[in-house]
Amino acid sequence: MIARLSTKLRNPWGKPRFLVLVTWLYLAWALLPVLVAMLFSFNQGRSRSVWQGFSIRWWWGDPSQSIFHDPQYTHALVHSLELAALDMLIATPLGVLLALGLTRWRGRGSSAANGLMLVPLVTPEIVMAVSLLLVFTQLAVVPFALVHLGTGAQVIGQVTFSVSYVVVIVRSRLASIGPEFEEAARDLGATPIGALRLVLLPLLLPAILASMLIVFALSIDDFVVTQYMSSNAATTTIPMFLYANARGGTTTPALNALASILVITTLVGVVMAYVLYTVLSRQAAAPGGASVLRELSGLEAAA
Repeated sequence: MIARLSTKLRNPWGKPRFLVLVTWLYLAWALLPVLVAMLFSFNQGRSRSVWQGFSIRWWWGDPSQSIFHDPQYTHALVHSLELAALDMLIATPLGVLLALGLTRWRGRGSSAANGLMLVPLVTPEIVMAVSLLLVFTQLAVVPFALVHLGTGAQVIGQVTFSVSYVVVIVRSRLASIGPEFEEAARDLGATPIGALRLVLLPLLLPAILASMLIVFALSIDDFVVTQYMSSNAATTTIPMFLYANARGGTTTPALNALASILVITTLVGVVMAYVLYTVLSRQAAAPGGASVLRELSGLEAAA
């Protein structure tokens, strides 16, 4: 009896079945409304609450109101993908370089720089959006005066908060690698750039690809910063279009289809980031990273 009471006190929930139940209930509460909205994107009629039969009318079948035939829908989709691509191409290399610099910087001000790098992660998005809006519209100082609201401002706004995510992911990978491989390459005669290109970057590849996909997912579903940085209908993204149409006026299941594309794209980006990071990390670590060992062997032969 005493042993049973002691066990219960150490684990008041008993077996982990209760925690599993709570987890599944939370997932159902969070995901079921999304799944219902996605289901009604295949509704035959215009209703978004009454099922009227299965159809791909709102995806492709309707010649004027489906998402791939209505120019408003297609433009919002294309512009969202353009912003996501530009965000990836700019934020990822900047984040990698910033992660390398912050990891190696040991001088005065390094602690402050590391703290500032985390500011976009903890700053409310509405505060960041309003601040950027004031900078681009009220601060008449070069180079801020050269940036006007629109696609350019949207890209800069998304890069501003995306870089921190890249830095966090890459720095975690740097911490797991350690300095040994790079030091070995330097001892074998590699230049700093050569050690970075031949040894460090291949080891960082899982984190670089994962952070790139995370940036894509962040960009494709961002609303606040992108909304504040927009200029006209030509800079409307999927979240902006959904917000504007869901709150005012008549809606159709085509909005559900557009939201489904947003959800699926985001989930695919996150899942691919996880899979790539896991698979490539295992390949790089087994045993010691074959490609890196080949590079070190080549440097040793050259030395």
